[in-house]
Amino acid sequence: MTDTDERDPGARHGPGDVRFFDRIAGLYDLAMPPARPTDLRAGLRFADRPVERVLDAAGGTGRAARAVTAATPTGAPADQPSVTVLDISREMLGRAAADGFATVRGDLRAPPIQPGSVDAAVVTDALHHVLDAEQALQSLATTVAPGGVVVVREFDPETTRGRGLALAERLVGMDSTFLSPATVQRVLRAAGLRAYEIDPGFGYTVVGVVPRADDAERDGVASGESEPATNPGR
Repeated sequence: MTDTDERDPGARHGPGDVRFFDRIAGLYDLAMPPARPTDLRAGLRFADRPVERVLDAAGGTGRAARAVTAATPTGAPADQPSVTVLDISREMLGRAAADGFATVRGDLRAPPIQPGSVDAAVVTDALHHVLDAEQALQSLATTVAPGGVVVVREFDPETTRGRGLALAERLVGMDSTFLSPATVQRVLRAAGLRAYEIDPGFGYTVVGVVPRADDAERDGVASGESEPATNPGR
């Protein structure tokens, strides 16, 4: 679930808590509830291009990857994109590979992914484990093709439950830094994306849309203007 370089200085569990996740990889999916497909689909629907290639960033065992490729609630097969899981924990990636996902071991701050090579990048309940999460978001945005999306599912440290979670992770020695929805939106906009908070609360979703060449004419959205709460034109 972490995605940082083991050579960097870190806290009790190593940089990005990598040693913790290596140790608990075999139990992780038993302890963590599955990611909800509806949360991710809500963000993926903002894409202005077909979503055929998805990067599950800091994806660990492929928890979000499984949600992206899950069947629809009716039981009919969903359109299943090709998903690659990026993480630094070898043990977590081993679990993702065992489930049939392509895996890449690397640092989210400098992801070993070709720029513009995916239609969507998702990071689910993991950004707080990344060293320099703001830099990681900026780097992640470069992997997404024009019209594609960055979907961030995270915990809001400005809520009561969010503050409790941040305290609990510090007490067990994790080096966690939680970003608020406003901060995630600011970082994505600074990277040139249109950013929206689409699901506020303790667990929130922010989506960033990578602009296409014709976006300025089509949407009339000028740089620095406040963004609407929903995707324009949808």
